[in-house]
Amino acid sequence: MYVDEYKRWLEADLEDCDLHPELARIEGNDEEIKDRFAVALKFGTAGLRGVLGAGTNRMNIWVVRQATQGLANWVKTQGGNQTVAISYDSRIKSDVFAKNAAGVLAANGINVRIYDAVMPVPALSFATRFYHCNAGVMVTASHNPAKYNGYKAYGPDGCQMTDDAAAIVYEEIQKTDILTGVNYMSFAAGVEKGLIKFVGDDCKEAFYSAIEDRQVRPGLCKTAGLKLVYSPLNGSGLVPVTRVLNDMGITDITIVPEQEYPNGYFTTCSYPNPEIFEALKLGLELAKKEGADLMLATDPDADRVGIAMKCPDGSYELVSGNEMGVLLLDYICAGRIEKGTMPKNPVAVKSIVSTPLADKVAEHYGVELRSVLTGFKWIGDQIAGLEADGEVDRFIFGFEESYGYLAGPYVRDKDAVIGSMLICEMAAYYRSIGSSIKERLEEIYKEYGRYLNQVDAFEFPGLSGMDKMAGIMDDFRANPPKEFAGIAVTSVTDYTKPEETGLPKANVLIYGLEDGSTVVVRPSGTEPKIKTYFTTKGADLAEAQAKKDTLAAALKPIFA
Repeated sequence: MYVDEYKRWLEADLEDCDLHPELARIEGNDEEIKDRFAVALKFGTAGLRGVLGAGTNRMNIWVVRQATQGLANWVKTQGGNQTVAISYDSRIKSDVFAKNAAGVLAANGINVRIYDAVMPVPALSFATRFYHCNAGVMVTASHNPAKYNGYKAYGPDGCQMTDDAAAIVYEEIQKTDILTGVNYMSFAAGVEKGLIKFVGDDCKEAFYSAIEDRQVRPGLCKTAGLKLVYSPLNGSGLVPVTRVLNDMGITDITIVPEQEYPNGYFTTCSYPNPEIFEALKLGLELAKKEGADLMLATDPDADRVGIAMKCPDGSYELVSGNEMGVLLLDYICAGRIEKGTMPKNPVAVKSIVSTPLADKVAEHYGVELRSVLTGFKWIGDQIAGLEADGEVDRFIFGFEESYGYLAGPYVRDKDAVIGSMLICEMAAYYRSIGSSIKERLEEIYKEYGRYLNQVDAFEFPGLSGMDKMAGIMDDFRANPPKEFAGIAVTSVTDYTKPEETGLPKANVLIYGLEDGSTVVVRPSGTEPKIKTYFTTKGADLAEAQAKKDTLAAALKPIFA
């Protein structure tokens, strides 16, 4: 069957000049044909994500058009103003895919608001809300390597699509013949007919205002003299991040030249992920040379931000997503209490795999901290609940350990633009009182204990990878571990049981251990990986690290 589909593609007019040569090259190679055509990229709540190339199991204009036809069929049942917002990042073919999606929507009589240049995830979430859209589309593969691209779908609230809506869209996609079943008109024709319009300056300016309104100490940065090195990692962060920082008074910004402008090949780092050292390497070298107070990097779709902070001895240290989540929570709480801007009954939200140190900090400031499933849409869901009750101002901060932060309800996804703004403001504040981010972090550890949070990931590539992952998770449930590294398991929380957790169903297991450590096991929702999250606590870092290493060594054989 997959060979027949391959032949059909081979004989079709594929419009994209890259696709035919690839198909011709693999003629007679059953393994290569099977890899491209035996399955189709599955559309889920995170949309689509895959390697660029020809076939149903690759990202190309035909897969994008088919997915958009499925989305259009759903939008047409939704009433409202029949509009979809579109943004895209700097990845290879992101602009092409965005324009193809716009052409499908226009051919279905649906209005489109598309950005005229690369803009990040939060800008898409904002435009979806600003124009009261039925849906939003963000063309990105986030921080995956350069050979990937993807397609994220958003609901009318600017949150990533719900399970129910995604299931309907997926059903519609499966009904749509990928080569012949899609309504399509060219981008130019859509513009001519008035169905495709660009996002206006009014929307862009409102986005920047909404972010700048969330400053904790407005005006502080103008006099703090903060010296910054910033890398957009060749992604979509350059314009919005520098715009907001300049507006608030941070002008001493040195951009990493090799990573300044959009470049989907990510030639300076194979994995443009601000969580990993390689991606920050050039920025760190420049920060040392410039003597910067802070080095900042945003990922290609600018929804996550990583930093290196300057230590009192002049060296630079990377800050983990958990540490930054705790630092920002602490800064926002202390600052808003001091300024009298803290709402009544404030609420912060974190994911279940993020550090329990945040619970301690929230408790200290009298903030209700809610824990939700992994995936920022669940934080968005909490904001929506508060909004429905007319209490949206209670939300002060949300974070995930994977470097995603949001302060304020103006968007419903993580936002590296506001993350960058608040991190810089926090650094400027500590600098103005003769302290530093590093010193404040040490004070927090002194106050609440030396927590360590680390994540290990195990990859399961190929078509059999998903089956192997499912088998490992099944085995954890069928043969529950009694101990890890000789430390007794005292509690197990299985998130496939909503009646026990009070949260929607998820494939996550959390083990509480006798010494207070926790081990979380979960398969990634977007990559063929199982992740293990360790939280340990020690008298100092060395003790916490030794505990983590022992636990990790005990778990490793299970994933080998």
